[in-house]
Amino acid sequence: MKSIVTTPNPVLSTPARSVTSFDKRLAKLIRDMKAALRAATNPKGVGLAAPQIGQAWRIFVTRPTEKSAIRVFINPKIIHMSESITDGVPERENKLEGCLSIPKIWGRVKRATQLTLKYQDESGGIHTEKFSGFLATIIQHETDHTNGVLFVQRVLEQKGKLYQTALDEDKKEILEEVTIF
Repeated sequence: MKSIVTTPNPVLSTPARSVTSFDKRLAKLIRDMKAALRAATNPKGVGLAAPQIGQAWRIFVTRPTEKSAIRVFINPKIIHMSESITDGVPERENKLEGCLSIPKIWGRVKRATQLTLKYQDESGGIHTEKFSGFLATIIQHETDHTNGVLFVQRVLEQKGKLYQTALDEDKKEILEEVTIF
C-alpha cells in the first residue's frame, strides 16, 4: 500500500496532470488510493487525492462516512459554485478542516455550500453532478489538491486561524492556535 505523503513534499503544491489513459495502471492507482484512505485512522480520512500518495494525477476519492462507499472522481472540474458559503465544515461540530498530508493542523475554511462538478469515472465516462453539504466541502478540498492548493492556504487567504493538536496536563487532546509570523 502507498503511504500518504506530507508537507513539504513538492507533489502537494504542484498542479496535477489530467488522466488520459483509462487502463490497468489507473485501476491500480485507484486501488492504492482506496486502500490508503481506508487505512487513515488519525484522523479518519474522508477524501484523498492522488498527489497525497505521491502521484501527480487529477484523481480523488471520497468517503464522507465510514459506511459510505468510496467514490472515484477523475479529471474533476468545478463548473459552478453557489454564492452561499459555509462557515467551516458543515455537519461537523467544531467546523475545522484538516488534511491527511498536514497532520495535526486544523483550520476553518469558508467554502461554497453547493457545487456542480464535471468529472470522469474509472471507465472514462463523463458525468456532471450537483453536490451539497459535507460532500461539497470534501470535493472542494480534494479538487484544490489536484490544483496544488492546500487547505492552509485557504485559511490564510481568508485571514483565518490555524490550530494544532496538543495534549493538556491530563493528556487529553486539545487545539492550540498556531502563530505564523
